[in-house]
Amino acid sequence: MNHSFDLIVFDLDGTLIETAPEIADAVNDTLRHFDLPEVTQQQVNDWIGHGTRELLIQALAQSGQLDAAAVRASERLALIAADFDKRYQARCGTRSQLYPQVRETLLALRERGVKLAVVTNKESRYTRTVLDAHQLAPLFDLVVSGDTLSSKKPDPAGITSCLTQFGVPRQRALFVGDSSIDVNTARNAGVTVWALPYGYNMGQPIEASAPDRVIADCSALLNL
Repeated sequence: MNHSFDLIVFDLDGTLIETAPEIADAVNDTLRHFDLPEVTQQQVNDWIGHGTRELLIQALAQSGQLDAAAVRASERLALIAADFDKRYQARCGTRSQLYPQVRETLLALRERGVKLAVVTNKESRYTRTVLDAHQLAPLFDLVVSGDTLSSKKPDPAGITSCLTQFGVPRQRALFVGDSSIDVNTARNAGVTVWALPYGYNMGQPIEASAPDRVIADCSALLNL
């Protein structure tokens, strides 16, 4: 059977799994431990996309009314980050959930012989935990996390590594994400990009990022 795409690459947070509630839990667990004011769920939603460490830095800056650069230069950052690491690992999978039609779509695509990959800016230790919590790991042929390579999205290296590993030309690959970061990554890699409207795009409508297509949910991938 002929398909439009031989490889489909997915973002993780906000695309496959709604993870923001448990990320906010871990952030506020950490802030409370260090006697800092908590942040809101919406603030956490808007900070998602650049990796968990950067999200923590933004939360610390907001909570302490500091500049993010000052937080990065702080001697306490390593201590706080280590505490957050333990708390987020414990929270992974506790309040996240798959978006509609994700599992069914991935299973159907695998049956059709489509190669499936994840390219996320989330650090690998959290990526593994979240995927395992929702029994998604066996459905992917390759997972590229934010610390797998020397660069992360919007650098195209993650998508390029997937193309290379599976020997798929750019015109036969699709990237599916939920943010301007994902759209820019796909553009930088020279692949088609479809976007979902329900994820985390720094509070902006995904249509403003001009993906090739906006789809209601992942089941649209079955109508290629």
